[in-house]
Amino acid sequence: MRVLAVSLMAVSLMAMSLMAVTLVSVQEEIEIGRAANEQVRARVPELHDATVASYVRDVGKRLVSKAPGAKYPYSFAVADLPEINAFSLPGGPVWVNRGVLSKAGNESQMAAVLAHEIAHIAQRHGAERLTQGMVAQWGLGLLGALLGNTGGAGTAQAAAGLFAGGVFLKFNRNEEREADRVGMTILTGSGWAGQGMVELFEMLGREAGRDRASVSDFLSSHPSPQDRIENLSQVSRRLGGRHDSARFRSMKARIGRLPASRPGHNR
Repeated sequence: MRVLAVSLMAVSLMAMSLMAVTLVSVQEEIEIGRAANEQVRARVPELHDATVASYVRDVGKRLVSKAPGAKYPYSFAVADLPEINAFSLPGGPVWVNRGVLSKAGNESQMAAVLAHEIAHIAQRHGAERLTQGMVAQWGLGLLGALLGNTGGAGTAQAAAGLFAGGVFLKFNRNEEREADRVGMTILTGSGWAGQGMVELFEMLGREAGRDRASVSDFLSSHPSPQDRIENLSQVSRRLGGRHDSARFRSMKARIGRLPASRPGHNR
């Protein structure tokens, strides 16, 4: 009996792994992401500056036009936090910290951050995290009942439980590397220089040396900047594209004139 139980458990775990992406449909992913985004807005201070927000949305919209996969309702918001970090939620929402806009040396570096987060969504990494997190918390039976109530209390409950448990979103290193690769394709396909992504990780390495706390959330769940530089440098050298724009420089100067944000945590 014990051997049978172990075998059944192994089969169950294998099935869970195989169903990680397909258990949560695209529409369910979108609904859960919307519910989670409302919770993020209640907890994360948002930078309410129309000029900065419009600029970030425009860059994001251009990148999204080259994103593979499902046509998610992507949205972009700026967290009024000084740390260098960004995160995405299932089904479309992307948040970027003010610290990224302040520290990016040119537009291609900032666009690289957004492209990376868009890639997580496009590759459905959030669907994998959602399924694994919900199965671990509630089991397959309750998960099916929750997802069968898409758009209602079940969706909100799923999002609330996962957000409270810190599931949004701890991608594994393979997913991070895939987001780098797909993000590079999105970035360069949208007309920006691939070198911007390499420069971004070089900047992260420098900032970690000066003040590790400013990038601690990013480094805790991502491959090291040096690993990523080595993986992307050869690709980026073969690609051209735009590095900077007057609009980025104007936005960056405006950020510098706004009241200082306070440190916080958003992941």
